[in-house]
Amino acid sequence: MDDPARNQSIERATAILRAVAAGDPSGSRSSDIAAATGLSRSTTHRLLAAMVTAGLIEQEATGLFHLGWDLFAFGTKAASRRGLVDLIQPILDRLAERTSDTVFLSVRSNAESLCIDRREGSFPIRTLTLSVGDRRPLGVGAGSLALLACLTDAEIETTVSANHARLEAYAGFDATTLHELVAQTRRQGYAFNNGRILAGMSAVGVAVTGDHGEPVVALSVAAIDSRMLPERRENIAALLRTEARALSEELGRLTQGLGSAGLRQLLPARHR
Repeated sequence: MDDPARNQSIERATAILRAVAAGDPSGSRSSDIAAATGLSRSTTHRLLAAMVTAGLIEQEATGLFHLGWDLFAFGTKAASRRGLVDLIQPILDRLAERTSDTVFLSVRSNAESLCIDRREGSFPIRTLTLSVGDRRPLGVGAGSLALLACLTDAEIETTVSANHARLEAYAGFDATTLHELVAQTRRQGYAFNNGRILAGMSAVGVAVTGDHGEPVVALSVAAIDSRMLPERRENIAALLRTEARALSEELGRLTQGLGSAGLRQLLPARHR
């Protein structure tokens, strides 16, 4: 027998998901979600809180809401029917083969970066500084820094402030250093981590951006310092930028404009 109250809750939650998906790429305010769904503000707040707890919705430090990465756990099989889950895999394989080093794929998750895939190259000394599922404060690490540098100055300030306490665990990073690294990343067109996390290990990262410049994912290559001397580092950065541009164009074609909502439905999230 149908439970009208339960059915109503599911319908309301679905309406909220659709409203967030169709909202501004930078995130949705609870008041906008309430207006879009026709729900009262109190009901909207209550359901949003429950959906954040469940991982269906994510809330930034600014209070804005986005679709949660956990939704990908439900959508992976559906997406794979259309070949979308495999879209980025050839790029990672190609980068690992061409550099012989370790390649990482990262996404932004609120004030953090999340590693969602990794490839190990053939070079015998592996740089395994991240495992799939690892999270770091946004800006800590090459891929993470590339994502941070794509945000607006206001978003960067909010993110760095939100991570103030967590940055104490990383000796090479603090608020001042992160702002300097963001400026450097923007100037040179790629992020460079020169042993700030693990001595003797360096990495280069490039973000794949959307139509509005928002970061979608980051590609990064890590290696021992002797394999990241200036000339080779620039070559790897150029290789990453080429792959990032191609991926951005392909995602734009698939999503009819690389909107935030469309991208969050396409990108693979491999939580392990």
